[in-house]
Amino acid sequence: MFNIRKIQEQVIYNAVRSESSEDIAHQIVDYPHEDNPSWVKNTMKRLDEKFDAETVKKIRMNCQCGYGMDEKLALVKELMSVSSSLEEFGNNEKAKAAGLFYSNGELFLMFPFCPCPMLAEVERLETKTWCQCTTGYSKVLFEKAFGCNI
Repeated sequence: MFNIRKIQEQVIYNAVRSESSEDIAHQIVDYPHEDNPSWVKNTMKRLDEKFDAETVKKIRMNCQCGYGMDEKLALVKELMSVSSSLEEFGNNEKAKAAGLFYSNGELFLMFPFCPCPMLAEVERLETKTWCQCTTGYSKVLFEKAFGCNI
């Protein structure tokens, strides 16, 4: 069985290192004494304290895991094949059921809950920092589906 904590530590470490240095990445991630809920909250707090909001978003967007990506991508491609516009695409019942919707000329993906097992024991997140990985997930999904940079 895989160790989700170790996976998250490595992913966040690499994302932080690419925006700063190994030393800072260790300062953000390396807290083995913290239980998972504390580690999630404290790691996000450490990110928020060390970096500006745009850098935090960039770091977290690079932490998306791709959970269910193949299924979502297949659905998006199916919806594309039966839609003549983004509005029609976003108003499709299958799209709505999957959290996809259209608003003011833009297509969005919304998760009704976070499937990340690291949050299973977290009662409440203090900021939206952890959730920025979903922004990265949506970016990857839409770039793959539409074949363009977003």
